[in-house]
Amino acid sequence: MGWLSMTSAGMAGHPNPKAYLDDQFTYSRALDGGGTRGMRVIDSAFVGNRVWYAAAEIISDDEPLYVIALVCLVRWNPKARDGYVFAYKDMEESMGPCQAGCPARILRLLSPTSKESALDWRRRCLARLRLHARKIDNGMRIKLPRPVSFSDGHTGTEFIVVKRGEKITFRSDKGHGHYRISHFRDLAWSVVPETKVHRTVFAAPTAYATPP
Repeated sequence: MGWLSMTSAGMAGHPNPKAYLDDQFTYSRALDGGGTRGMRVIDSAFVGNRVWYAAAEIISDDEPLYVIALVCLVRWNPKARDGYVFAYKDMEESMGPCQAGCPARILRLLSPTSKESALDWRRRCLARLRLHARKIDNGMRIKLPRPVSFSDGHTGTEFIVVKRGEKITFRSDKGHGHYRISHFRDLAWSVVPETKVHRTVFAAPTAYATPP
């Protein structure tokens, strides 16, 4: 499915993409042969103002069947000059979306599945969550999987973390510069062990009694 774009009027009074999509994917429809088929959003998250993730319950004749993940790519610009403030492209997890930033609380709601593309997507989401869960301390030395270049001409793989609250920047491994690394938490960096030099302590000389 392609992108669907709309003005604020098309959002039917919903103030933001999350509210619109939560409502859009919660519905019940009558089937030609009788009965109903529908969906209900149990939980959702609008991540980075770019991707909407949801756990959606599939319902048949008012009975819950199972829960799947939905992913919507989102374009949101309330000040768009052409008036088209919102656009989205929807997918199910079985379509193997490239976006794998689904929060853990939503993944925990999903039903077991045998669909390999959905399983692969869930594995990628979990792998990303593990990367983001790593502890990052001020002064930590880290090594990136591949060199990164900057506008001042510096290229390197090893950096020193400068952490102030939630803000993270980096210095070179020599302690110079002030750098930002895009999507750092998504990278497979490793900690560089710190070499410690221990002071050697010598035992005090033993005093011997001199015979008379």
